Amino acid sequence: MSSSSKTDKKAAVDAAAWMFNVVTSVVIILVNKALMATYGFSFATTLTGMHFATTTLLTLVLRWMKYIQPSHLPVSELLKFVLFANFSIVGMNVSLMWNSVGFYQIAKLTMIPVSCFLEVVLDNMRYSRDTKLSIGVVLLGVGVCTVTDVSVNFNGFLAAFVAVWSTALQQYYVHYLQRRYSLNSFNLLGHTAPAQAGSLLLVGPFLDYWLTTKRVDAYPYSLTSVLFIVLSCTVAIGTNLSQFICIGRFTAVSFQVLGHMKTILVLVLGFVFFGKDDLNFHVIVGMIIAVAGMIWYGNASSKPGGKERLSSPANSSTKFQKLETADADDKV
Repeated sequence: MSSSSKTDKKAAVDAAAWMFNVVTSVVIILVNKALMATYGFSFATTLTGMHFATTTLLTLVLRWMKYIQPSHLPVSELLKFVLFANFSIVGMNVSLMWNSVGFYQIAKLTMIPVSCFLEVVLDNMRYSRDTKLSIGVVLLGVGVCTVTDVSVNFNGFLAAFVAVWSTALQQYYVHYLQRRYSLNSFNLLGHTAPAQAGSLLLVGPFLDYWLTTKRVDAYPYSLTSVLFIVLSCTVAIGTNLSQFICIGRFTAVSFQVLGHMKTILVLVLGFVFFGKDDLNFHVIVGMIIAVAGMIWYGNASSKPGGKERLSSPANSSTKFQKLETADADDKV
């Protein structure tokens, strides 16, 4: 196969991976919004545990069908991943409860600089001027779209800090584990989903009761609400898998930057399905700025010198082991 054919094939697979992630992520947000807003199922952490339990069932079936080959992941690595991932989920839920929506959105935007910091420190990655500026344009655009009222307190700041860093580390660690142990997305899900499902289903009901003062076992389940829960869990399989595919093929920074396309689509579809109050002139301007920044980032980061590692994988691996957070991986 010629070099140009390989490049075209890779570009097609990359585009398909992004589309898979964007579609499943947007759909699950809309389904969960309907489930929580319309049917009052406000048990976010428990629902996430259900998502991973459903994903676990799929990986077990695929392993039984011999689609997933046996693989090895050290228990210590698994525990670190689950720690990062669960702190990310819990931190985000607590941050949303303790902070204003505006500060919550600002905290989410800081994940990109934090992910950049991790790549610079752990991978010795360097970004060109255009790449840095394009990231800034994306942050500006998404900020204009989503940030409204901003108020913060110490507890809320602490929750946001934990949420941001644990999310950045979890996404970075996905990339590291796939490269370090030669795991594909299904393999990695097969290792991590059961552990996350068990821990979240154990802790989730208590955390949700603390956040909402409601018990998940006392919720008035109906046929419609159960169908929405089943739909949410089904779509979550694609969301979890596509996240691992995208981060494995790209990097955590690229996943965060281009992933804000999901924020834009959620705003647009929220306007279509739930009313026009959230879509006004400054939101539209923010969308245009953000999309322009994403296009600029895609072009800038793909150019020679746009985003490159200056050290060998061995050196980066040493850095990771010292910090016990992530390892160096090839960029896309």
